[in-house]
Amino acid sequence: MSPFPTKEHIAALKILVVGDVMVDRYWFGAVNRISPEAPVPIVKVTRKEDRLGGAANVARNCVALGAQASLIGFIGNDEAGTSIQQMCQAEHVEPYLCIDNDLPTILKLRILGRQQQLLRVDFEQAPSPAVLTQLETYFSDLVAQHHIVVLSDYAKGALNRVETLIQTAHKQGVPVLVDPKGDQYSRYTGAASITPNRLEMEQAVGKWASEDDLTARAQALRQRLNLEALLITRSEQGMTMYTAQGRAHAAAEAQEVFDVSGAGDTVLATLAVTRAAGLSWVDAMHWANKAGSIVVGKLGTSTVTAEELR
Repeated sequence: MSPFPTKEHIAALKILVVGDVMVDRYWFGAVNRISPEAPVPIVKVTRKEDRLGGAANVARNCVALGAQASLIGFIGNDEAGTSIQQMCQAEHVEPYLCIDNDLPTILKLRILGRQQQLLRVDFEQAPSPAVLTQLETYFSDLVAQHHIVVLSDYAKGALNRVETLIQTAHKQGVPVLVDPKGDQYSRYTGAASITPNRLEMEQAVGKWASEDDLTARAQALRQRLNLEALLITRSEQGMTMYTAQGRAHAAAEAQEVFDVSGAGDTVLATLAVTRAAGLSWVDAMHWANKAGSIVVGKLGTSTVTAEELR
């Protein structure tokens, strides 16, 4: 496996992340009794924390690895949107955020007691066509200034016109990596790579009976979408990559899995940085696998640094 790129090499890389930007909000507290109103625990909140989520977490992970990251997405004109802008500044992510006064910023509120998640509450609303047009304008203006594009699709609406974004990047000669959602993968035709997890892959190609069956289905999908690589993240089974050269697999390395939220973002960011640095698809997969194994040992949406990988 090729060495992880040098600090100086990574610092020159520019990653453009586009997708569903959200706040991952955590309320931590103590649970000492059950509510008399319903059979649910009462959480006495003692600490609150906001983190960049969704596409913003991908950008944050790119920066944590030492690269430069620009972020395109949409937010509402509200407290959560302000929080995202402030966190982008603190995390050294360059934001290009379309503000829609008529919708809330996407927010996932997680309530935790005794280090366990008790409840998650989601706030979200699809963006207007005007916001999507502004997003496309940002993308057209910025794409040529970057080494690689990452599309982070959480099915919240930012990538409703993903075909146009991929075509624009293709014309500029900038490769596109996609974290997909849903089962309509034809939308991602022309990307360099997609990174579905096990469930997402099953939704796209159906259940497979064996590894050989999966390989046949994966290679057929890769060829149909004109991808260079298809990477399936498979939790405790590691990850498997399919290219024109065949199949490559990386076994899971995690010693202890504490929290898988955001792990796919870390994998995607590491894949983007290593590919932008010139590593082969297979070497990039192995580094992404190592990064994913580290981040699942951390609570909540977190990052991995280049120092942790080296």
